[in-house]
Amino acid sequence: MEAVLTVVALLFVLCLVLGVYATVKAVGAAKRGVDRTIAQARRTVEDTTLRARTLGQIGPAGEIAGLRLSLRTSMRATQEALHAGVTEDESLKESLGLFQRLSVHGRELDDELKRLEAEPDRQMLVSRLPELRERTERITTSADSLRWAVHDRARRFADDDLDTLSAQIDMEAGALRHWTTEEPAPGTPPRTEKTAPEPTAATVPNQPEQPESRAAREPSRPALGPREQRATYPWQRKPRPESTS
Repeated sequence: MEAVLTVVALLFVLCLVLGVYATVKAVGAAKRGVDRTIAQARRTVEDTTLRARTLGQIGPAGEIAGLRLSLRTSMRATQEALHAGVTEDESLKESLGLFQRLSVHGRELDDELKRLEAEPDRQMLVSRLPELRERTERITTSADSLRWAVHDRARRFADDDLDTLSAQIDMEAGALRHWTTEEPAPGTPPRTEKTAPEPTAATVPNQPEQPESRAAREPSRPALGPREQRATYPWQRKPRPESTS
């Protein structure tokens, strides 16, 4: 009885531990989902604010807002392309590592541009704009180049797969139409029907000779002529001469 109670207690403790673990995992997943939603909403608000400043403000402040918007848009698009492609192509892990190094410079530049948005010294902003514009262009060019390479690689794989699939479908279609005759290839002479050779004496089967053909082969003899003399033998009697009386 004590053993049964011990087993029941262990099962109860195990179920309790599993329930706590599942609850913690569910809460963690929900918290990550909420954080992801909040971060996405914050990015959307910031992008909308930067777009409004780019269109509404004139001068260095508006240009800095435009640089921030261009930087954030390029980096986010490249990040999404790499994360989507690395799940299907393991060779993109190295590209993802390069992008992470590039993201460090992108975040530093974004933080610097964000601080300069509240800078009241207009002359200082004007003097810093060329250098900021060049850094932004270098980072966005690298990010765009990496993203376009990922897209070209995916499209190339899709084209190769489509070509292979089309070839296999053509072969299968030809196998299904096995009853069709093959057309002669271009440049080959047309097939001509062979005429039967004329029958010869060796090939013609033996047939009964006709009287006309036998008579034509025999030499002609005169209808009237001396009667042939038969050969006489010693034991034969000589014929008697006919009497003239």
